[in-house]
Order: sequence, then structure tokens, then C-alpha cells
Amino acid sequence: MKLTIIDKYIIKKYLGTFLFTMAIFTVVMVIFDVSERLDDFLEHKAPLSKIVFEYYAGFIPFYLNFLSPLINFIAVIFFTAKMADQTEIVPILSGGMSFNRFLRPYFISAFLIFIVTFAFNLYIIPKTNKLKIEFENIYVKPKDSNTKNSTHMQIDPNSFVYIESFDNDRKTGYNFVLEVFDGQELKSKLIADQITWDSVKNNWTILNYTIRNIDSLKEEMIKGASKDTTLDMSPKDFEVYDNIFDAMDISELNTRIEKEKMRGTGYMVNLKLEKFKRFVYPFSAFVLTLMGVALSSRKVRGGIGLSLGIGIALSFTYILFIQFANMFSLKGGLPPLIAVLIPNVLFGILAIYLMIKAPK
Repeated sequence: MKLTIIDKYIIKKYLGTFLFTMAIFTVVMVIFDVSERLDDFLEHKAPLSKIVFEYYAGFIPFYLNFLSPLINFIAVIFFTAKMADQTEIVPILSGGMSFNRFLRPYFISAFLIFIVTFAFNLYIIPKTNKLKIEFENIYVKPKDSNTKNSTHMQIDPNSFVYIESFDNDRKTGYNFVLEVFDGQELKSKLIADQITWDSVKNNWTILNYTIRNIDSLKEEMIKGASKDTTLDMSPKDFEVYDNIFDAMDISELNTRIEKEKMRGTGYMVNLKLEKFKRFVYPFSAFVLTLMGVALSSRKVRGGIGLSLGIGIALSFTYILFIQFANMFSLKGGLPPLIAVLIPNVLFGILAIYLMIKAPK
């Protein structure tokens, strides 16, 4: 596919405006965030190097990725409305180029943004989120207690675990119970005062335990002071931070989802929502590009202000739809895949309608 001079001109305008708008948003976000977080940084004595290379190295990619639909939409409307206001689009269409052909450079640009956003969602954002979350949990909103209470977990088809409390700082659980079943019949029950993760041996050490083995009418009691064992769980399963799933890469999410199917700890919706968002939301680049061109390709009295105002309102509405859909999924039982599809589907239908009605 050979690009014409007009194609290159539009692609240059699109990507240049997008990057410029992104730079403006970055400066504004950082200024506002510094003014808001400065007291926290000073109170908790955050080193400048960690503020720059951990907190803002995670903050900037996270929020640029979150606001990329808004930035993309504003960029498309701004430069397209400016082209229309300067009577650049009419000669292009009058010269024999169809409106669909006119859209080609837009979708080439949208595809490049889609690829970058998709790659960031899967590989970059989880790593930068981890830096940001670890910094926040120490220097912005330090946890008074890093203990998770009353955890029930199924670790394999026949084994169930209960831990009254788990201290993530010490990697130690208290009042540990392990029950092993054969169908509906209890075969073994282990009760221990403590269970501690041994990072060197990569296993668990059980302290002050009692094992009750049941074989039909026979029972056997075994007591001991210390016992090493391997269980299909790790200290990560007891992390208590609300935003911990944002810092997982896609392989970690898939592993956690498979374990959650068996364990049923109540995080399945959160996990699936986080996974599906990373795959679906980058498609907003195509949806909002189509809508932006349809809204701003006609010259209107008063310049680009009206088109830009409508674009900003619609882009904020799009982000609002995302937040509402996520909340309905987390609190209202809406399937996660449906929740992440709703904004793109609804705005995709609106974009097609606006394109049909757009002057050609």
C-alpha cells in the first residue's frame, strides 16, 4: 500500500498532535500531583531518586494509558477541525478522494497507537505499576497493618486451608488448618499454631502442629514441634493491597485466575476484569478516531471550538462509561467481558452513525 502526500500529511498531523497533547497532559498531571503529594513525600521522607524513578516512572505511564482515549479523541478532533476550518478537507474530497479513502491515514495512525497501547498494557504498564504501588505503600499511603485475616482457600481438589491471620511482613500465618477430603469424607486434619514461608527452601515450615488421620473407624493423632511441607500457595496469595492486580503481568494474571477457579477467594471478577481491560481497551483508538473524524470533518461557523467542546464531552463520557461498567461488574454481577465491551460497542455504534451522517 503506497502512501500519498495527503496520507503522509494527515498521519504526521495526527501523530504529532497526539504526542503534543500527551506531553501537555503529562506536564499538567505531574504539576497537580506534586502539589497534592508533596506533604506525603516530606512526611514520609521519600528520597528524590525514588520519587522520580519509581513513583513518577509508574504514575506517568499509568495515567497516560488511562487517559489515552481522551487524548486520542481530542487530538483527532483538534487537527481535523483545524483542517476543515482552513478549507483543506473540501479540496481533498472534491479532487476525487472518497470519504472512506480519506479515512485510511487516520486508521493507519490509529493502528500504530493501538499497537503501542496494546504492548504497554500487556508488558510495560504492569512493571511500572509495580514500582508505583510499592512506592505508594511505603511513602504515600503506608499500611498500618500488612495482615490478612480469616482466609479460606482450596489449594487442590481435595485440600482446604484456613488461616486466621497472615502477616505479610513476616511471611507467617497463625492458627493454620489444613483439611484433606476423599469426596465428602474427611481423611486428615492438620492444626498448627504457625506456618512460615522459608524463602531459601521455597517451602513452608509448620510449627506446633497436630495431625488427625482418619481411616474409617480408626483415628491416628500425630503431634510435632516443626515440619517442612510443600503446599500450592505462596505469600503472594495473601497480599492485602487493593491495587495488587494492576502490577501483575498477563502470565501472572492467567496463573492467578486458574488458581482462583479452585480457591474461590472472591477475586475472580477483579482478575478477569483486569485481564480483559488490557485486551479490549486499546481498540478505543479505532472507535474514537472514527467518531472524531465524523464530528470534525465539516467546517462550522465559529471555528474549531464547538467541535473540540463536543469531543471533550464525549471523551469524558466514554471514560465515565468505563468506570460505570467496571463498577457494575464488581458490585452488580455484570460479567467482566461484557463490562469491558460495553463502552467500545456503544461508542462504536455511535461512531458508525455519525460517519453515515457526516458530509461527504
